[in-house]
Amino acid sequence: MTFVIKQIIPNLNTSSPEIACETISKPLTPQKPSDYTYNRPPKNQQPKPNPFISPTNKHMYSYSPLTILTCLLLILHLPAANSDPRATQVGNLTCGTTRATTPNFIPTFVQAMERLSSNLNNSNTNFAVANITNSNSSSNSNSTSFFALIQCHRDLSHTDCRVCYAVSRTTVPACLPAISGRVFLDGCFVRYDNHSFFREAVDPATDARNCSSRLGGVNDNFGDFEGGFLEFNRSVGELVENVTRSAVNNGGFSVLEMKGVYGLAQCWESLNGEECGVCLNKARVEAIGCLPSREGRSMNAGCFLRYSTEKFFNNDTQGDGGNSGLSSPGAKVAVVLAAVAFLMISSFAGYAAYIRISKRKQERKNMGLLSSSLSKSRLMYKYETLEKATNYFDLSNKLGQGGAGSVYKGTLPNGDVVAVKRLFFNTRQWVDEFFNEVNLISAIEHKNLVKLLACSIEGPESLLVYEFLPNKSLDHFLFDKDKVQILSWSQRVGVILGTAEGLAYLHGVRIIHRDIKSSNILLDKDFSPKISDFGLVRTFATDRSHLTTGIAGTLGYMAPEYIVRGQLTEKADVFSFGVVVLEIACGRKNNAFDEDSGSLLQTVWRLYNEGVVSEAIVPLLKGDFPEHEALKVLKIGLLCTQASAALRPSMAEVVEFLTTNVGDQQIPVPQQPPFLNARALVSQRLSSSTSSPMTKMGMSYTNTSQSSRTPSSEWPLRIDEPSSS
Repeated sequence: MTFVIKQIIPNLNTSSPEIACETISKPLTPQKPSDYTYNRPPKNQQPKPNPFISPTNKHMYSYSPLTILTCLLLILHLPAANSDPRATQVGNLTCGTTRATTPNFIPTFVQAMERLSSNLNNSNTNFAVANITNSNSSSNSNSTSFFALIQCHRDLSHTDCRVCYAVSRTTVPACLPAISGRVFLDGCFVRYDNHSFFREAVDPATDARNCSSRLGGVNDNFGDFEGGFLEFNRSVGELVENVTRSAVNNGGFSVLEMKGVYGLAQCWESLNGEECGVCLNKARVEAIGCLPSREGRSMNAGCFLRYSTEKFFNNDTQGDGGNSGLSSPGAKVAVVLAAVAFLMISSFAGYAAYIRISKRKQERKNMGLLSSSLSKSRLMYKYETLEKATNYFDLSNKLGQGGAGSVYKGTLPNGDVVAVKRLFFNTRQWVDEFFNEVNLISAIEHKNLVKLLACSIEGPESLLVYEFLPNKSLDHFLFDKDKVQILSWSQRVGVILGTAEGLAYLHGVRIIHRDIKSSNILLDKDFSPKISDFGLVRTFATDRSHLTTGIAGTLGYMAPEYIVRGQLTEKADVFSFGVVVLEIACGRKNNAFDEDSGSLLQTVWRLYNEGVVSEAIVPLLKGDFPEHEALKVLKIGLLCTQASAALRPSMAEVVEFLTTNVGDQQIPVPQQPPFLNARALVSQRLSSSTSSPMTKMGMSYTNTSQSSRTPSSEWPLRIDEPSSS
């Protein structure tokens, strides 16, 4: 949705009603619903109708034109008086580089800015701070500490100070969701951060000066000073020296005029005398560095210093001069802008909170259905039972780590040894995928599919219980440098056949695995393979030729048509299987980030064309394999990795190739496979989509150190998009 926003920029340094307007076409992109919190009214209490708020739809309220018109009429009818709040921005808006990770940061920001405004209104000075700590749970990891400060220069009236703050608080939200931001106006300074900064005097990273001046010109000879340029330099030096000394000795503020030069020095009221001196000494040096400019400003973490050849401050240093800063047309517009900005933020936060609450209701409903389903199927285990079975998830029992959690060896009270997967993700957030997977895995059974025994969803975290397979995953035997055992050729062929039979069964019941790879093939005590990790599975009806869905899988094993177009068929699994076949036969990993000349597919294809395919077989076998069978296996691997999905065989055909005594000549001749470089292939897709870690619920014994290497062919990819079929 695109909004056309009319940005009204008042000239607040004059009493002229001139207003510059700039039209901005800006897409309004909402944050995730989880970025906001919302306090709902009591269940049976209906909110009172507000005549100034008109509902635009059942989810969101927008402030009607009547609201804004009323505000304008009230403000524009205030009595007039001449006053200057000096609300012109003189320093860049400085935002932190760290982004907020806690869900309640933006609501806390709004709350803090409102509290800061309230504290300023109730203050007897032109200074106020706000400190808020919000927490979503008993854990400190979800707490948000928020500190904010407003300091107006002491010569401003209290009303002018409020106007300057109103303008500044329409500027600082541009930093969100950064955890810190600050802005200098000519009359005030506003800063927020996630730590207490009230005693900071200087900050080398953000302290700055502004030497720009609208006074004088390129050929300025300083004729208004008797000694010309040299006299001007001496006057500025003396003024800056005296005004900073006076400020340190007079509570942190001073204004001064000397020989036609005017100066102002202001320390924040949170600093003590020593800290103020440190800040102004640095500011003095910075300001002198602006010469020969007729104006200079030093803007430090704890103070502000300005000199000019024009008077810019009020003589009344107690801040009670002037009737009302709301009298100038520019100030009126500034206050309206501030009010409208915060009304929009509040409306948007409420809308996002409504969506989040609705989603949680659906999750709780699904959770209830899942709990009931599991209880009836006797798949439920108590969390305490599984926790004790793994010796409270002792690291010595850790078997490995997959895309969604860690796997531990456990011994149940009856002596059965199982594998317990401890999921990383909170069940309430990922209940839909968890629900689908548990229902799916518990409903199918095959000798080459890992068996789900039970699960637990009622403890502090979700657990899945699978049959224990002592030989862990296939990749340990293929790629580990320190191999415990070298698989013989007959064992390798057995793994290929068993995996093919498991996949053929899944495709027969219209299930696509989407993440077939060596680390997701587990081996039992007899080295029979079992396909694991069903977190990305999809089912499709018999009347559908394909699914169009968000990309998910592991680079290096993903079919090209799936990466490029998002078209998912069982032939995507066939491609992944073909890569695994070549890895098993060659003992080499297919790294998606290798240059083309060194990729596994290209190497096998080259040797196949040269008629020396036996050179591709893993050297550790030392030639102990039947060459005709090796040729057939590699040919099947190449056939499964064809660029065109239509040229790839079905898994049922692959099983037939492997089990029947067909000759090599009876297997179709493969065409050149796609030699894909993952960076080039995915870059365009990633540039227009959002990638996030894969949500996988199955079991994998992938070694932690291996799975964390980047880049590699084990790099997980998930691009979430609206699914369609």
